[in-house]
Amino acid sequence: MSSADRITAQMAFLNEADRLKSVSRATTLADGSRPENSAEHSWHVALYALVLAEHAPKGVDASRVIRMLLLHDLVEIDAGDAPVFGDHDTAALEAKESAAATRLFGLLPGDQGNAMRALWDEFEANETPDARFAKSIDRFQPPNQNLASNGGSWITYNVSYDAMVARVGSKISNGAPNLWNWLQPRVSDFFARMR
Repeated sequence: MSSADRITAQMAFLNEADRLKSVSRATTLADGSRPENSAEHSWHVALYALVLAEHAPKGVDASRVIRMLLLHDLVEIDAGDAPVFGDHDTAALEAKESAAATRLFGLLPGDQGNAMRALWDEFEANETPDARFAKSIDRFQPPNQNLASNGGSWITYNVSYDAMVARVGSKISNGAPNLWNWLQPRVSDFFARMR
């Protein structure tokens, strides 16, 4: 593939990735003014990983985590966002996201597309230390947004403390126990005040 052909393929991918800016999420901005979009979320969680890398378990490669987080939600261009407290068919969603990953990463030159798809697959499998930390950061950002916005999507979805711990807290503690230990009392205090 010539250099010009590579750039053409890369630009097709980048132009398609721009559509992520149009995918709305359930989580609001920290100021509560509106829902964030998936591109904003991807940028924000990548920044979280950069800033909070020192709290990752030993051996985690922060640069790989950041790359995972920049790519992880691209599939929402085709599959849409599935709020963590919403109801959805998990198997159907996984199939839709896998097809989206095939289409989107297939726009890139083969070597680059295959490498990005492998990173996305690793994130989804959540088996390596890098993927576990990336997943934890992905789950860590929304509760902080909700705390900053006086409940945000927790109010919208009528979330209880127990549901928050089960669906989100367990995911954070799996790959970033120090971050969960910091966040848990803040979440507990918030839900205690909401009673």
